[in-house]
Amino acid sequence: MRSENFVERIFQNDKRAISRAITIIESGNSNSTELLKDIHIKIGNAYRIGITGPPGAGKSTLTNQLTKYYRKQNKKVGIIAVDPTSPFTGGALLGDRVRMSEVGCDDNVFIRSMATRGSLGGLSKKTIDAADVLDAAGYDIIIFETVGVGQSELDVAKAADTTIVILVPESGDSIQAMKAGLMEIADFFVLNKSDRPGADSAITALKTILMMRDHNEKSWMPNIIKAVASENSGTKEIADEISRHHQFLEQNGLLKQNREKNYKARIKEIVEHLLKDEFWKERRAESLQASLSKVVEGETSPYQIAEILFNDFKTSLKQ
Repeated sequence: MRSENFVERIFQNDKRAISRAITIIESGNSNSTELLKDIHIKIGNAYRIGITGPPGAGKSTLTNQLTKYYRKQNKKVGIIAVDPTSPFTGGALLGDRVRMSEVGCDDNVFIRSMATRGSLGGLSKKTIDAADVLDAAGYDIIIFETVGVGQSELDVAKAADTTIVILVPESGDSIQAMKAGLMEIADFFVLNKSDRPGADSAITALKTILMMRDHNEKSWMPNIIKAVASENSGTKEIADEISRHHQFLEQNGLLKQNREKNYKARIKEIVEHLLKDEFWKERRAESLQASLSKVVEGETSPYQIAEILFNDFKTSLKQ
């Protein structure tokens, strides 16, 4: 049940209230909309980091090491581990929670696994809403650790202030194939497991792609950082690069500009969702079903049916 007391408990970093709030958001009912309205006044202080890359690149291990690093700086860290949707339950697979159990016991670390629920971008729409809850609860750093599904993994760039793409030496042969999608969202790259053979050739391939990017002296040029996350090697350098990118965004007015752009896309998405729900009221859904045989038999066009449905929608708005 939503109440002023419940919202206040979120603001006070009550983990039970935070967990309950995210569960409400995942349900997608009217309570979630009201809740998100109530907490928005406290949103905007957290710095959001996206960690993405192919499966097996070591995203969870790196997230674990970064979290420990930030905790030593006395920063509160929220982690949203976006898992593939379980084919059996529709919920999130909890492998990331198991791997990050070391930091999960810290009172100032909050970990939540969320299912992608079929989102092709690898980032559930509800994930950004959940990050808002953590932001309102006073977490300084929010880390999105996303399911690695290659070029469709682009939604993270709309949610994070800094996006890190993690690769491994074995990625070297496929880097060229990645460049049209995953490669373009990186604010910098981490070559994890860089003690393995092929690390140098992977870095060379990355540098070649980066040289082809359009850039000038005022634009941000992604760096490449070598790491061995399992040995906590490179963690400080990664954190320093995040800080450097944050400073670059602030100094050039890009942090606010990027957030405005992301909010614009998010608001459009919310409006489209509301319109879709309103459009497909039972009567129009039934009308569509009744028209399908005429389309199949060539008696009418899909465009004609769509136009009839749309005109009916416009008429309903005038009533």
